[in-house]
Amino acid sequence: MKETPKEDLTSEQPEEKKVTFDDLGFNYDLLDALDSMGFVYATPVQEAAIPHILDGKDVMAIAQTGTGKTAAFLLPTLNLLMHDEPTKKCSCVIVSPTRELAIQIDRQTDALGYFTGISSLAVYGGGEGASFDQQKKALTRGADIIAATPGRLLSHLRMGYVDFSEVRYFILDEADRMLDMGFLKDIMEISKFFPKKRQTLMFSATMPPNIRKLSKDLLNEPEFINIAISKPSENILQSAYNVYDHQKSKLVTALLKGKKNYTKTIIFSSTKKAVNTIVRALRSNGLKAEGISSELDQKEREKVLKDFTNGKTPIIVATDILSRGIDIKDINLVINYDVPPDPEDYIHRIGRTARANATGVGITFITEDDQFRFGKIEKLLGEAVHKSPLPSGFSKGPEYNPKRKNSNSYKRKSNSKPKYPKKPRKKY
Repeated sequence: MKETPKEDLTSEQPEEKKVTFDDLGFNYDLLDALDSMGFVYATPVQEAAIPHILDGKDVMAIAQTGTGKTAAFLLPTLNLLMHDEPTKKCSCVIVSPTRELAIQIDRQTDALGYFTGISSLAVYGGGEGASFDQQKKALTRGADIIAATPGRLLSHLRMGYVDFSEVRYFILDEADRMLDMGFLKDIMEISKFFPKKRQTLMFSATMPPNIRKLSKDLLNEPEFINIAISKPSENILQSAYNVYDHQKSKLVTALLKGKKNYTKTIIFSSTKKAVNTIVRALRSNGLKAEGISSELDQKEREKVLKDFTNGKTPIIVATDILSRGIDIKDINLVINYDVPPDPEDYIHRIGRTARANATGVGITFITEDDQFRFGKIEKLLGEAVHKSPLPSGFSKGPEYNPKRKNSNSYKRKSNSKPKYPKKPRKKY
C-alpha cells in the first residue's frame, strides 16, 4: 500500500517525508477501506491527532474545515472499537451542529468502517414522526456509533429509554459552530448521560474563550493541537465587486447567465429571507436554482443537496449551514452575496471550491456597510483581493474604503438618545 517516493531532481533539499496511514498502525480492515478509497497520506491534523487518540488521550484540536478533521477522529475511534470488548450498547457518540453534517459523518463511518462490521446511526431532527420512532428503536437496540445533532439527541435522552452507560468515546465536531448556535447547555446536559471515565475529543475551527472554557469542563488533561488556519488554496481565483445593495440581485444574475463553465455554484447569504429572494431572482431570469436553509424540512434539504451533488441543480443558494463540514465535489464557483460576519468564515465559504487540487473561483459582493469587515478579511489573507469593475450596463458602485465602519452602527449610536428633551407629563 505504501508508495515509493519519487526522487526530487529539482531541489538539493530532500523532500519532507509524508506520513502514510500505514505508518499510523491501523488495523488491516481499516487500511483496506482506505486503500479502496484511494487515501494514502495523512493530513497535518490527522498526523497530529491520531497517535494521541490511539493512546487513549483526550484531544482538543483546532483546524479549519477541509483539513480532514472527520477522518482524524473517525479512523482512530474505529480502530479502538475493533479492539474493545464487544457490547450491545452504544460505544461512541459524535455530536455535530447540523443534520447535514451528522448524515455526512454517518456515511463516512460506513465507508471507512466498511470491512470492520461496526454499526452506525444518524440521529437528527426535521423529519416526520416516523423517523423519530425509527431512531428510538435503533437507539434502544444499540449502535456502535451515534452521529447526532444536539437537540434531537437530547429529546431521546430525556425520554429515558437510551442507555449511554457504556459510552467510551464522546466527540464534538465543529464545536465552535455549536456554541455559536446556542447549544452549550444541550452539550453539557448530554455529557451527563455518559460515564465519567471516557475519552473525549473536541474538534473546532476556532478557539474563542467559550471553547477554551468548554474544553476545561469536558476534557481530562487533553493534548492540544492547533493547525494554524491556512490561507485559501492558490487554486482559488478570488475577486470582489463594490456594489450598492440594490445592484446585488442584478449582478448575481449577470455573472451566472450563460456561463456554462460554472457547473456547480454555491451562493452564500447571511439570512434565510435573502436566500428565497435570490432564488426567485435567478429563476425569473431562466436560471435553475434551489435554496437551502433551516426553513426546509429534512426531506427537502436532503433532496436539494442530492440534486446539487449529482448536477441536476447547478446553483444552490444557502446560509452558512453549508460553509462547514459538507464535502461536495466539483464546486467551481462560490459567491458571497453578503460578506461573512467573521474573517475565518470567508475561508470556510470559499474553501468549498478548488478541493482536491481542482481550480475554482470565489467572488464577494461588498456594500458600503461591508467594507470594514472585508478589510479584516484582507488583513487575515495578508493581501488585498482584486476588485473587479462592474459589468457593462451597471452604474458605478461605491468607492472602496476598508477603514469605513458600518454606517448602521453610527445610526444606532446617533439614535440612542432622543433628539429633543422629553416633555413633562401632564398632571390630571
